[in-house]
Amino acid sequence: MSASSSSAGSTPAPSGLTGPVLVIGGAGYIGSHTVAELVRCGVPTIIYDNLSTGHRSAARATLVVGDMGNREQLLRAFREHRPRSVIHFAAKCFVGESVTDPAKYYLENVVYTHTLLEVMRERGVQEIVFSSTCATYGEPVRVPIDETHPQVPISPYGKTKLHIEHMLEDYTRAYGLRAAALRYFNAAGASQDGTLGEDHQPETHLIPLVLQVALGQRPEILIFGDDYPTPDGTCIRGYVHVEDLARAHLAALARLQAGVSSIRCNLGTGSGYSVREVIEAARRISGHPIPARVVARREGDPPCLVSGGTRARDLLGWQPQRGELEDILHDAWRFHSTKRNGMRG
Repeated sequence: MSASSSSAGSTPAPSGLTGPVLVIGGAGYIGSHTVAELVRCGVPTIIYDNLSTGHRSAARATLVVGDMGNREQLLRAFREHRPRSVIHFAAKCFVGESVTDPAKYYLENVVYTHTLLEVMRERGVQEIVFSSTCATYGEPVRVPIDETHPQVPISPYGKTKLHIEHMLEDYTRAYGLRAAALRYFNAAGASQDGTLGEDHQPETHLIPLVLQVALGQRPEILIFGDDYPTPDGTCIRGYVHVEDLARAHLAALARLQAGVSSIRCNLGTGSGYSVREVIEAARRISGHPIPARVVARREGDPPCLVSGGTRARDLLGWQPQRGELEDILHDAWRFHSTKRNGMRG
């Protein structure tokens, strides 16, 4: 299906949402699911991605291969496709790497986003939904974490995302930009049809790592510490289904197009699961034993990160539809067990 067409089974777009929408990083994990949702809703969509971490096979709309930091390439895409709005997913996102190579993160996250915003200004594009993160909050002083929690990031990755949030606020005040920053917790799961899923190189997220053990692609799953002040001693994290995240991006964009100037909210379920709970649920769903071994804690891992607040519900009318861990793992297992090479094969 082309970017501007819709199938007979397409669902209505959120009220007032129109395109074309340019999705920066739309061949990546969350970006590809959001593109798929836009296309299902019949919204004209263009992907702009350099494919450094995204996958050509994940592109569900017209793909323009280009770097966000290349102003001429980006400007050419804006001139040719004339987007009304932008959804921005492109970023470096490994916390550890950001500590050892912060220059890469400040360049590719902050400087390249400035390039994008300047091209948007030149072309008169006024709406952007930005993929932010709970890492902007830093070490939690209270859990669950709502939007009033102090934003004191501890990694260069989190700092660059917060810098971008500040940049968006300043552009909103000075230039009339309308911007949403969606701070989500751990994205997880896969499309329910099994065609899109999580495929990072290297993989660092717990759920795909656990399922790779179930598939025999890894010998065991490592548990980094079992002496945390939690019920079973392992870290607790909130997970949000990637298709729920996609719907939230459409809802936020519809609100911006309706004239709302600024949106800042968390995306999460309000629930959390420990590492041991995730492993045990994966054993039940996959039918495999999944060997696990406890090793030393990782530096900087807080005991509990769980979303709080009702702002996404109140501002966007958004609530997770597949918020249970079982739903997330069922969809992820369907993808990983049928596409053992991920989006690469």
